[in-house]
Amino acid sequence: MLELRSITAGYDRRAPVVRGIDLTLAPGASLGLLGPSGCGKSTLARVAALLHRPDAGQVVIDGEAAAGWRHRAPRAQRTAFGVVFQQPRLSADPRLTLTALIAEPLRAVGRGADAAALVPELAARVGLGADLLGRRPHEVSDGQLQRACLARALVLRPRWLICDEMTAMLDASTTAALVHVVEEYRAERGAGLLAVGHDRVLLERWCDRTTHWDDLTAPTTG
Repeated sequence: MLELRSITAGYDRRAPVVRGIDLTLAPGASLGLLGPSGCGKSTLARVAALLHRPDAGQVVIDGEAAAGWRHRAPRAQRTAFGVVFQQPRLSADPRLTLTALIAEPLRAVGRGADAAALVPELAARVGLGADLLGRRPHEVSDGQLQRACLARALVLRPRWLICDEMTAMLDASTTAALVHVVEEYRAERGAGLLAVGHDRVLLERWCDRTTHWDDLTAPTTG
């Protein structure tokens, strides 16, 4: 179970963009988080993935509270998440080839030797031809780069996937292909999914349930 308990977060403690949010996601379930740009949903997604420390509240992963954030999180917790961001060019090191980009998480946990076997397998899975793997981000399209970023998110076989506007910059065919890859992976591994976006039709077709940001932030009565 992934639980966000009373999360308050932002980039200025005097004006947090997320206030007192509770969210629960069961293993194998998929939740779409719908809301307009700038409402705070991406910040919440980063907190859920242990990439942003909240000002208050707690992230609980399979019954254990998060014990750190970013590189200070215990390996077992930080590698439980695979994250795909909206803008692949901002989340990819422009100096790396696509092969090296996909292998980044393996090197970070001392498993670089596994790249030779895993990178071609994942590249094929996300629809990247072998001829593209030696190229750098500026030499491929946004859609091709996002395919590589999805492969990177899957390379450590995470139990939780966070897709933050993953398809916002993609055409319909690439969107369908990447959603299919995510769902195929989830069916195989029983991974949970938090999909953040502003496309209600996509989220409602993709996820088991969809909740609007306003419903998370509405004050309780009674």
